[in-house]
Amino acid sequence: MVLELNQFIQYLSIERGLSRNTVVAYKRDIAQFDSFLRKKRRSFNKIDTILLLNYMSYLKQRLLSSSSILRKMASLKAFFRFLMQEDIILINPIKTIQSPKKEMRLPSFLVYEEVDKLLSIPDIQSALGIRDKAILETLYATGMRVSEAVGLNLSDLHFSAGFIRIFGKGEKERVVPIGKIASCFLEKYVNEIRPKLANYETNSLFLNWRGGTLSRQSVWKMIKRYAVLVGIRKKLSPHTLRHSFATHLLNRDVDLRVLQKMLGHSDISTTQIYTHLDDKRLKTMHLKFHPRA
Repeated sequence: MVLELNQFIQYLSIERGLSRNTVVAYKRDIAQFDSFLRKKRRSFNKIDTILLLNYMSYLKQRLLSSSSILRKMASLKAFFRFLMQEDIILINPIKTIQSPKKEMRLPSFLVYEEVDKLLSIPDIQSALGIRDKAILETLYATGMRVSEAVGLNLSDLHFSAGFIRIFGKGEKERVVPIGKIASCFLEKYVNEIRPKLANYETNSLFLNWRGGTLSRQSVWKMIKRYAVLVGIRKKLSPHTLRHSFATHLLNRDVDLRVLQKMLGHSDISTTQIYTHLDDKRLKTMHLKFHPRA
């Protein structure tokens, strides 16, 4: 399957223009299925519906969540569609298989006070502290993904207009307001700190202490470190500030379509999970304050 997988990855990268992280996820999912095939001593041209159902059972036995299984089956569906398209296979064995329903998990977010503590902790008397402050304020002000933040270039900032240009999944472009506080610290970082960090020519906005592009992992480690320092004990994820941004806007009655556009969701059903989060908050408030709850 190695040749077919390489052709598929090339197709995803070049023809569909998917992001590197997305392509890596597809590759990992297909490679895992290939490993399963080898354990079953089944060749690539002997894949059938029964085998695929066995694979789903195997994934469930490994205690994977329904969302993880859903993603892996979606990867296989895309792979088999590609094989059909290229006339590598004549029958699509996965066509009749129904994927498991995706479980709705409410995302973890920070309350206003926790966000204030987190955004106040960086030492703005130091160069890296100002950089960290600029990153945290930008993430919360725009709701962008961490991977989108580290992919920002200087040319994506438009201070005079008060907007920032973001390239999301599949290189889809969107424009989001920065906000006064984030804009203030971004300008300070760009004008005073970034020139000191940049030891070679690069357009990347956020740089590490060596002058290279800051990695997604570095930003995530920084957020977790600051969270511990201010006493936030919640289980955080790389999307915590993004979830907080969405939840806080929705709590202030922002239109769901506007929120969808700012988050860069292609499907509004993805954005609607935050309405369920708001319903849960309303129920909690009702239980707490209603005399007959």
